[in-house]
Amino acid sequence: MARGKQTRKYVKQKFAQMKKMISVKDPRIAANQEKDKKKKVKKIVNEVPQVSSALFFQYNTQLGPPYHILVDTNFINYSIKYKLDIIQSMMDCLYAKCIPYITDCVLAEVEKLGRKYKVALRIMKDSRFERLPCLHRGSYADDCLVQRVTQHKCYIVATNDRDLRRRIRKIPGVPIMYIAHHRYTIERMPDAYGAPRE
Repeated sequence: MARGKQTRKYVKQKFAQMKKMISVKDPRIAANQEKDKKKKVKKIVNEVPQVSSALFFQYNTQLGPPYHILVDTNFINYSIKYKLDIIQSMMDCLYAKCIPYITDCVLAEVEKLGRKYKVALRIMKDSRFERLPCLHRGSYADDCLVQRVTQHKCYIVATNDRDLRRRIRKIPGVPIMYIAHHRYTIERMPDAYGAPRE
């Protein structure tokens, strides 16, 4: 009999604890839920990306000969490694005149690498390469290239860096040039402008 009384007492305690919970229709909960809904709506409105006027059905109308190509540090290093003339190989890939551009950040990155990359530095300072001044602080080349390509859709990015390529693929209308099988290859180039087919 003692056991039966204990269980009844235990059930009564549990039932009493359950009664203490707030009901779903409580006005305090409803007010908090309305605030959360308003916050979510505001976030969605702020996150709409601005689409560039250069894009027409995902084709970039600003791309055309002569092509403007932003060159990254590792692209030049791989070109030296595979003994490829940069400007001539770009012309062979795109079948048109190409103007390579070097930003101040990329140049600073090569200068930081030291004497080992002396040949790359000499190639970058060639008169055929155009220089683009950087107005931002710091000298991280990947962020600089992504920022410049986001603002101006007239560039092709030449890089072998996988992380940078992954970041640039998220930006619509920007082709990527890279080295594969000892030659230059380009991806995401619209067929309308005579791009080579793979």
